[in-house]
Amino acid sequence: MQWLWIVLLAVVLLVIGMYNRLVQLKNRVQNAWHQIQVQLQRRHDLVPNLVETVKGYAEHEKETFERVIEARSKAIAAQTPAELGKAEGELSQALSRLLAIVENYPQLKANENFLRLQEELTATENKVGYARQAYNDTVMFYNQTIQMFPYNLLAGMLGFKPAEYYQAEEAAQAAPKVQF
Repeated sequence: MQWLWIVLLAVVLLVIGMYNRLVQLKNRVQNAWHQIQVQLQRRHDLVPNLVETVKGYAEHEKETFERVIEARSKAIAAQTPAELGKAEGELSQALSRLLAIVENYPQLKANENFLRLQEELTATENKVGYARQAYNDTVMFYNQTIQMFPYNLLAGMLGFKPAEYYQAEEAAQAAPKVQF
C-alpha cells in the first residue's frame, strides 16, 4: 500500500514537472514573438523618417511614398506570423523601390540624415533577421517537445498546440538592399 502512494506521488510530481516545462516553453515562444515585434516596431518607426528625407529630394515620386506608408500600416496591423510575413514582405518591396529612387539623387545619397537613417535601417534589418531566427528556433524546440512522448500525452490533454513559424513571403526572403 505504501508503494502505491510513492508511485502515485512520483506520477503527480512528473506531471507537474512536465506541465511546468510546457508552460515555460510556451512563454519562450511568446517572448521570442515579442522580440520580433520590438525590432519591427523600430523598423516601422524609421520608415516615415526615411520617406520624409527622400521626399524632400524626389517630390514627384508620390506613388512610391504612398506604397511605403500603406505597406507600413499593413505591417503594423498584422497579428499572426503568417499575416506579418506577408505584410513585411510588402514593406520590404516598397522600401526597395524607395531606396532605388535614391540612385537618381546624388545630393540625397550624400545627405547626413539620409546616411544615418540608412545605417539605422541596415542595423535594424539585421536585428529583425536575428529575432526571426531566434523565434523560429524557439518554436521548433517547443513544437518538438509537445510532439514527443510523454509530453505529447499531457500537451494534448491540456490544450498545448503547435506554434506557428514565422515565414516571410518569397519576395521578402532577402532584406531590402540599402547599400549604395
